[in-house]
Amino acid sequence: QVQLVESGGGLVQTGASLRLSCEASGRTFSRPAMGWFRQAPGKEREFVAAISYSGGSTDYADSVKGRFTISRDNAKNTVYLQMNSLSPEDTAVYYCAAGRTAMYYSGQYYSPNSYDYWGRGTQVTVSS
Repeated sequence: QVQLVESGGGLVQTGASLRLSCEASGRTFSRPAMGWFRQAPGKEREFVAAISYSGGSTDYADSVKGRFTISRDNAKNTVYLQMNSLSPEDTAVYYCAAGRTAMYYSGQYYSPNSYDYWGRGTQVTVSS
């Protein structure tokens, strides 16, 4: 029943910005934490950003800190990832994920194993 659908990816040049969206539908947890992950060809899926249910707490991978911003609008069942100053190293498929709120406050939000629902991803390609 639960579906997460990412959108907003595309092909951009170095230094450009993109905003990814992830809309949730169906029954999830009552107060899900949300995360963004990315996976480049030949590499493992890596943590990008996470946000608490209320949106009051966020965290980022060191590689994107200061450039990316995660936010959410619970009234729209949507989480966003604003990506600025993109570089070719950001090229990957970006996935959103939903998990139990407890895993956020236990500090486990950086692990893909902490999330129960995943979108199918949206491609972000940054040309040099």
